[in-house]
Amino acid sequence: MKRNSLFSFSISLCLLFTAAMLQAVESAKGKYAHMLFNELFEDYSNALRPVEDTDKVLNVTLQITLSQIKDMDERNQILSTYLWIRQSWYDAYLKWDKDKYDGLDSIRIPSNLVWRPDIVLYNKADDDFSEPVNTNVVLRYDGKITWDAPAITKSSCVVDVSYFPFDSQQCNLTFGSWTYNGNQVDIINSLDSGDLSDFIEDVEWEIHGMPAVKNVITYGCCSEPYPDVTFTLILKRKSSFYIFNLLLPCILISFLAPLGFYLPADSGEKVSLGVTVLLALTVFQLMVAEIMPPSENIPLIGKYYIATMTMITASTALTIIIMNLHHCGSEAKPVPQWARVLILDYMSKIFFVYDVGENCTSPKREKEEEHKLEGEGGCQRRHKEARSHLSDRNDDSDLKEKLNGNLNKSYGVHGEKVREAVNCCSCYKMLIKNIEYIANCVRDHKANRAKGIEWKKVAKVMDRFFMWIFFIMVFFMSLLVIGKAA
Repeated sequence: MKRNSLFSFSISLCLLFTAAMLQAVESAKGKYAHMLFNELFEDYSNALRPVEDTDKVLNVTLQITLSQIKDMDERNQILSTYLWIRQSWYDAYLKWDKDKYDGLDSIRIPSNLVWRPDIVLYNKADDDFSEPVNTNVVLRYDGKITWDAPAITKSSCVVDVSYFPFDSQQCNLTFGSWTYNGNQVDIINSLDSGDLSDFIEDVEWEIHGMPAVKNVITYGCCSEPYPDVTFTLILKRKSSFYIFNLLLPCILISFLAPLGFYLPADSGEKVSLGVTVLLALTVFQLMVAEIMPPSENIPLIGKYYIATMTMITASTALTIIIMNLHHCGSEAKPVPQWARVLILDYMSKIFFVYDVGENCTSPKREKEEEHKLEGEGGCQRRHKEARSHLSDRNDDSDLKEKLNGNLNKSYGVHGEKVREAVNCCSCYKMLIKNIEYIANCVRDHKANRAKGIEWKKVAKVMDRFFMWIFFIMVFFMSLLVIGKAA
């Protein structure tokens, strides 16, 4: 127990001695730092380039670290990013011998005390022209100054939305000196690309690289060259959100348009379904138009919406025409022979359209037997009707002859009875004429009804035809959109 207590006491004494020594060293370094600062900045000016020879070029090393993509405004074509900008250069007037200052090799001072290169973002698209953040700089004994400053930049970016929402974008960040030309300040890339090691993953965009290229440009205003470093940010949009919220609803809604042809014409909902689908797609089109910039490049999803809306408009117009065919009455012309052969005979069998009472599952033999029996019964019926009509005409002529003979024989005694028989004969003739008139009316009514049934069948066949045509169109349009996206 005594040994343990002595051991712990000795350790605590060592720790206290070490802390005291460190505090003394720090206080000594702080003293030398104040001394160094006063000596360095006694006659120093941050207004001029820190070079001993004015003809000498000052090299500034630039490094960009991308931390986060804050926003991509496609409509205004502005990219907002959070960057860490590192600049380093050598100041010929801020050097010292570290041995004179107890080995002090670096100090940290406010950046506004030293000369700083006026490197700015050329394609800046922000209304705020405030100065960079006044962070400290690290000053080394050999005159090297390193300035790390965070910045939230808004840069202009030419957005190509031709393949939205499966698009890729390339946005440039061009940094260069605003007043110093290449003969005074030269910019050197620290790395071949921007640093993406500390990038925070974005929910909408994927980063596929940030290469850096140095350019030397001579502008029209000046004859001197102006170097700059352009970082190209390669972005790929994550399209899952837009697929589930804009594309899939449009595809599902567009598949409802051909089903309007399948609705019965008497339901009264054929045209209203097409109009409802058209209005739904118009809402989605307006949502896309609010996001996209007002440019000549129409996005891929916008083209799909326009094509689908055009198709639905055409289907609604065809539905109106087919409904007019369906409601053709007795005053309409008969179905043309070509339509009877093409539509009623061939297309009705291809699209499985049958008359009222027909069944697509009934065997063919039963149908043939039914038609055969109907044909035989019709022939027998027509034969009986002809025979009865002839017998009626013979009876009518015999009746006239008998009445005339009796009239001649008994003209005197039975005159009144003969007149009554003649009156009965005339009533009988009038009754026959009325019956023939009613029969003709019924026959005409059946013919007109058969004419209307034929037009209804023509309309039904055309409904089935256009339904499959539009289904195929929607299917291939969807495949085309997916293929272009791939």
